[in-house]
Amino acid sequence: MKLESIQVPIKNNVLADYWSPNTAIHQFFEYDFNDQAFEERAKHLAQHARDQKELTAIIRQFMEPLGLSQKANEHLQQLEQGAMVIIGGQQAGILTGPLYSVHKAISVIVLAKEQSAKLQKSVVPVFWIAGEDHDLEEINHTYTVHGELLKKRAYSERSRRKTMASATMLNKESMTQFINTIIRDIGETEYTEALIKQLVDVLNESETFTDFFARLMNQLFKDEGLLFIDAADYNFRQYESDNFAHIIQHSEEIARVVTEKEELLEQTGYGKPILATRDAANLFYVEDGERHLLERKNDLFINLAANLKFTREELLEIAKKYPERLSNNVVSRPLMQEMTFPVLAFVGGPGELAYWATLKSAFSVLDLQMPIFAPRLHMTIVTRHVEQLLCEHQLTVTDVWNGKALEMKERFIDDVQDSEAKRQIQAMEQLLAEKYSELASYLEEQHLTLDKILVKNQENHAKQFDYLQQKIEQTVLDKHETTIRKFTTLQNELYPNEGFQERTYNPYQYFNEFGPMLIAEMLKQNYSIGKHHYLLYL
Repeated sequence: MKLESIQVPIKNNVLADYWSPNTAIHQFFEYDFNDQAFEERAKHLAQHARDQKELTAIIRQFMEPLGLSQKANEHLQQLEQGAMVIIGGQQAGILTGPLYSVHKAISVIVLAKEQSAKLQKSVVPVFWIAGEDHDLEEINHTYTVHGELLKKRAYSERSRRKTMASATMLNKESMTQFINTIIRDIGETEYTEALIKQLVDVLNESETFTDFFARLMNQLFKDEGLLFIDAADYNFRQYESDNFAHIIQHSEEIARVVTEKEELLEQTGYGKPILATRDAANLFYVEDGERHLLERKNDLFINLAANLKFTREELLEIAKKYPERLSNNVVSRPLMQEMTFPVLAFVGGPGELAYWATLKSAFSVLDLQMPIFAPRLHMTIVTRHVEQLLCEHQLTVTDVWNGKALEMKERFIDDVQDSEAKRQIQAMEQLLAEKYSELASYLEEQHLTLDKILVKNQENHAKQFDYLQQKIEQTVLDKHETTIRKFTTLQNELYPNEGFQERTYNPYQYFNEFGPMLIAEMLKQNYSIGKHHYLLYL
């Protein structure tokens, strides 16, 4: 494996400015991303140290069914003794979700190791599974390349209710069919049989989307001791009881400052990432596993569609006695995270960076300090076959991102088309048109009104000429299929759906090709968080 770092123009203006000094975005964050910031944040956490024994016990209880590695046990012991955390999270995507879920986990691990060495203090990696999220259409699918076509493959079961991923039971037969479809698409290799067995074994131990995700991720990162917690875990919810009450008590002020901050963000040129409103409660109420977003109206917390209505006192009572009935949204989740973990830095993607830019004042409302925001690593896997194709056509990965492979494909197709055949067909069409014109003139002289029949007849001939032209073109394309497929492969592998590979494919097609040690090999590389993009040549 070879690692290459390249500079890529950052299209997301929030992220681009975050990596640039003296830009307006920095006013929206507590810290810049540098060594001094980590030292200052570590001092702040030391001054606000808390007992972490109960939190550690909850994480241990959650992880034990997944399988606790020796390294995870070490990190739990360190957390219990007061270690800080680098934390990041993601929804419970199918087959771990897109590659950026794995990249985010690697980012958390890399940064925890780096800061532990620099600060000479224990820093452990934590992955926060957003099992409370209910948009299952975002997590129930993946993409494969089948032949030349990019295919969206989705788990077939659907739910009419907006149940949380952690409360949505898996149909194991349907999920097994989904796995088999994925394997058929990506093809069999020497690793396929073991890969299928691994996936099916984990599936048989899982009950929900979150179970399946957590077990797979734990298998991938257990040797690194990555700790996991599900936001919707019952015991974790009980632990958060007082924190929910704190959010409820300050709900109006949180909504106000977030709305004001987002308006300022828009005025500064960064848009409105969350569309905050002053009536937002920034909490969901959970009923039978389904989430209902609450808002504030006339001193009540309501959701009219679900016929829910609570006074502040009633909601505080729920937080005290039944905190599992409450769930965070995009605003309250980072606040809850800060209240439960000693967060040295939060690892997130460009979208998360944008909405975190609205939250600095919300942290202050709860007497909290916003932690350091660490943009996750961006990576693209370059297989040996793809590398060979790049060399053959004298292209780089960035060339493909910039559309040059597609341009070369279109230019090649234009060059190989049979222009003489096309010219002869056009001449035949022209000759036929002239003969129809002569026939129309003759019929008119004879006072025979057959105009509509002539037009229809000529249209039929035109369709046949079009059909003949298409068949000739397709025959030519078939003749040069091998070359054309090479350009298509480059596009599908490196820039599928006109976006980075990490946003489309899951990691299992690469495990199928390169074996189960791929993650371990990826973690042996020397990464640093920064404004670059890594190319991993396998």
